[in-house]
Parts: sequence; C-alpha cells; structure tokens
Amino acid sequence: MRKSDKRKSDFAKRETFSFKTVSLSLKIPEKFLIRYQEIIPDFPLFLKSLEKKPRLSIRINPLKVKEEDVLTIIKKYDCEPLPFYKYAFRLKNEKDEISIGNTLEHFLGYIYVQDIASMLPAIVLAPEKYEKVLDLTAAPGSKTTLLSALMENTGLVVANDVNLERIKALTGNIDRMGVLNCVITNLRGERFGNLFFEYFDKVLLDAPCSSEGTISKNYEVFNHWSEFYINKMSKIQKNLIISAFKSLKKGGILVYSTCTFAPEENEGVINFLLQKYPNAYLEEITIHGIRTSPGIAVWRDFQNEELKKCVRLYPHYNECEGFFISKIRKI
Repeated sequence: MRKSDKRKSDFAKRETFSFKTVSLSLKIPEKFLIRYQEIIPDFPLFLKSLEKKPRLSIRINPLKVKEEDVLTIIKKYDCEPLPFYKYAFRLKNEKDEISIGNTLEHFLGYIYVQDIASMLPAIVLAPEKYEKVLDLTAAPGSKTTLLSALMENTGLVVANDVNLERIKALTGNIDRMGVLNCVITNLRGERFGNLFFEYFDKVLLDAPCSSEGTISKNYEVFNHWSEFYINKMSKIQKNLIISAFKSLKKGGILVYSTCTFAPEENEGVINFLLQKYPNAYLEEITIHGIRTSPGIAVWRDFQNEELKKCVRLYPHYNECEGFFISKIRKI
C-alpha cells in the first residue's frame, strides 16, 4: 500500500470511530452523522448545538396588543428584540421558558411562542393588505396567524390542512390570536391547484417533512428516520408544490419551506419544480440580521447553480431550528 493510501485509510478509521462515539453520546444514528457532515458547515459546532435546546422566542400579536403596550410585555418577560420583525423577541432568561405557555398573555393571544426559523417563511412571503393568500399545510397555525398579523386582518387567508385532528389546534390558535380574515379548509393539498387554479396572490407551502431540523427539541425524529423515509416525503412534497404553483396567480409568489436538512426534500423539490415549469423563477432571499447559508447546488441526482438562491438556516449559527426556505415567482 502506498503511503498516501495508508493515510486515507487511517483517516477513514479515525472518522468511523469518531462517528460511533458521537452517535452513542448524542443518541443520533451513525448514518445521519456520516450523511450530514457533507452538507452542514462547521459540523462539530452543529453537534455541540444539539446538546441544549435553543432559547425560546416569541412574537407579540399586533392584532390584540397596542404599539404602546409592547414594551410592557418585553420588560415583563426580559426579552431581546430580533432584527427581522419588530414584534419578534427572544427570552434572555431560560428560567422563564417553562411557564410562558401558561401565562395570561399567552392565553389571551397577546403572544405566540414560535421558533425564530418558523417565523421566517411568512416574513419572506411578505403578504400585503387585501391580498388572497393560501397556507396549504397550515396546522397548527403558527404561520397562518403570522400571515394574518402581517396583513392586519384584511384580505383573505385560506388555511388548509388534511389532518382533521390538527385542524382542532389550528382553529384554537386562530381564535386565540384574534384572526378574522381566515377560512379553514380540510382538503388534500394536492387538490388545490385544480380547484383554485391561479387564484391566490401568494402561497405558503411549509411542507410536511422528515423534521431533521428539530432534533435538538425532539429526538423522536429518529424513530422513523431513514433515506427511504426522506425519499417518501420528497414524493409527497413534489405533488404538493405542483398544486401550490398551479393555485398561484401569474406574478404571484410561492414560498416553499421545510424544517429539515435533506437536499431531496429541499433543493431537490425546487429543482423538480423549475424543470417542470419554465415560468417558475427562483428569487434571492435576504433576511435582516439572520445568518443564512446558500442552497445546495449539487447533490446526487441534480445540479443547478440557481438553487444557491435558496437559503438554509442552521441551529449553531442562529440558535434556532434547522430550516430551508425558497422563494419562487410565477412569471
């Protein structure tokens, strides 16, 4: 064996041992670690970030809270402002995180507990007053209620979900947050493209996914995790994004997002849409004060430099869930 080959072999052995050690200590499948070291930058920092949950973030509900009362809530819960939305805040004191969901302010709909990354798809979509907006997979309503707040309770938000049980939570949150411009539907998302062809000004598809980005909060993700499951979700997502794009008006905006790292569920879905529809144009995304990474342009069965316009959020850069966001205009 040549010296260079021996060095490579030794390195591979060290890496395998390292992955096994980390896998055991963090209770993460070794296959997951091997797969994502190629994708996630500063991988050791990423692993370190999984040892604790991100600090809690909240948004204040302008549909119920007057501008002059915002400061009172911020002081009460010792919050620091977040730069991308004037009603978004992060708690400084971790001790407050356990009880905030049981507070009067939460019960009355003055605040919504929501991860930073989860707020961003609605912020990127940027719905305007009096528009018609579709939230295709809406439950439990965190993004729906933010859309309505951004629209100041004007226009129309159609909040759809196929799961009737999850719609109960969606209905509860819509009522609690004082949303008045919303209609709830219980349909298969794949049907919307034909039922409401080119009807909506803007569409949000926060797609069902393998949820890899939530592992710091929920290790149960690994109970069903596999590449087979990832590919299964990708097929579902492709059907949903076709429907979402069909339901969008010409000139309208579609935001597609997931809380996973898998390229098959993220850039692979967007690449599929771009190839299928020449009138789908991928737009740049800028999020003030948030560190984003460009989308992955090359992965196994796709190669497309345009995909770098998508953005990825990693937990070790922003103390948030892992997320993927893309913005498509129908031309």
